[in-house]
Amino acid sequence: MNVIEINNLTKMYGKSRGITDISFNVEEGEIFGFIGPNGAGKSTTIRTLLSLIYPTSGIAKIFGKDIVKDAPEIKKQIGYLPSEVFYYDNMKVMDLLKYSASFYKKDCSKRIKELAEILDLDLTKKIDDLSLGNKKKVGIVQGLLHEPKLIILDEPTSGLDPLMQQKFFHLLEEENKKGATILFSSHILSEVQRLCNRVAIIKEGKLVTVEKISTLQENNYKKIKIDSRTVLAPEHFQVDGVTKLEIKGNTISFLFKGNINNILRKITEVEIANLWIEEPDLEEIFMHYYEKEE
Repeated sequence: MNVIEINNLTKMYGKSRGITDISFNVEEGEIFGFIGPNGAGKSTTIRTLLSLIYPTSGIAKIFGKDIVKDAPEIKKQIGYLPSEVFYYDNMKVMDLLKYSASFYKKDCSKRIKELAEILDLDLTKKIDDLSLGNKKKVGIVQGLLHEPKLIILDEPTSGLDPLMQQKFFHLLEEENKKGATILFSSHILSEVQRLCNRVAIIKEGKLVTVEKISTLQENNYKKIKIDSRTVLAPEHFQVDGVTKLEIKGNTISFLFKGNINNILRKITEVEIANLWIEEPDLEEIFMHYYEKEE
């Protein structure tokens, strides 16, 4: 079953681009990544899904309900963390969270305390006295306090230190195990690589591809680096499947996609001092997708 269904969703700001013809589905129980550089249209898509702004054309459904017509009903079951959080500065953290909880008509105080403990957040402080990272933590607690069925996170780790990021990821994995579906937008690929089953890649308001993370990684790409005892001629490695070829002195590196035996034959013709064959990270694969598009 799909928790989110997006069909040809378009949002224009006057004549300028928002998003064009975005279509993808997020399945129940999935952690789905939504990746692209800053300004690619990730936040516009998310805000449109949440009916914070309205689509120019196209349709989308959450829990099988129309995002515009049924927005109030849908929002009761969604936890949302925007990329930037803004609050009433004068309120205490606990008062703000209790106020948020009051919209869901259930007692969330136990969950608020649990989350604050995990994230090391002081509930007695005034919002105004919090650092950027602690304000982000308030946003995380606010998004999760009512145990939503769908969690939508827009660039959630900005402002969190690395240790807190790890705690946050662990928290999301726990929520997912309990049955929550998660849509996670980021421009940091290692985050998506760690958490997500599938990803949609967006560029300049248009969808580039939707892939399983395993396919993106495995797509038979290998990152190969060779230290040679002799000077290397780039022509030697200009075979099908080789991209990103770089030579520095006696070291050559490239990405390879295809039958690994073909490239190994080429490598054995060289006097090797050292050899590395690794999986490329998503960053490199990602750039390849963009170049392929162009």
